[in-house]
Amino acid sequence: MIIEQEFYRKSTLEVARNLLGQYLIREINGIKIKSIIVETEAYIGSLDKACHGYNYKKTERTKPLFEDGGISYVYFIYGLYNCFNIVTSIKGEPEAVLIRAVEPLDNLDYISHLRYKRKYNELTKNQIKNLTNGPSKLCLALDITRKDNYKPLYIGKEIYLEYNKERNFEIVETKRVGIDYAEEAKDFLWRYYIKDNPFVSKK
Repeated sequence: MIIEQEFYRKSTLEVARNLLGQYLIREINGIKIKSIIVETEAYIGSLDKACHGYNYKKTERTKPLFEDGGISYVYFIYGLYNCFNIVTSIKGEPEAVLIRAVEPLDNLDYISHLRYKRKYNELTKNQIKNLTNGPSKLCLALDITRKDNYKPLYIGKEIYLEYNKERNFEIVETKRVGIDYAEEAKDFLWRYYIKDNPFVSKK
């Protein structure tokens, strides 16, 4: 069952936790790739200096953050990498959840080729571990780019989420990664991950 828009329009911290264990579906060239979300980070622009929309700063880049919850926000960093976020809350509130890591479930040869130009059984243990255990890594493996910005995630086309009815795990709450510039916000415990999942980017 596809996750409906209302799921994303709730509290961003709640959404960040509830996204764990849900299925991320990516359709590319007729191939349907399923993975499980295992790590997320919440960003709330009204009070969070790590958020691109902090203090309601709206630019061409951050416009998606101000839309109604349930669309994608894909941004480019370091001139090299894409990061996939899910816009949350209601229209006008710049809030989102960064998808930091996923556990791939199928079409492993396809995503291995996208990441490493090799078949899955040709990967080293280190390459398997690093297949999708980071925000830019999962974007490479799932071919998520700026062309996927603004996509509605509740329609069931190209990129969307489905409910997983068998979610049973412990959630770890900790500090976010790579935001030392964000003053007091760097200490917010707004990163969530599934305990002991091997695809989590950082324990």
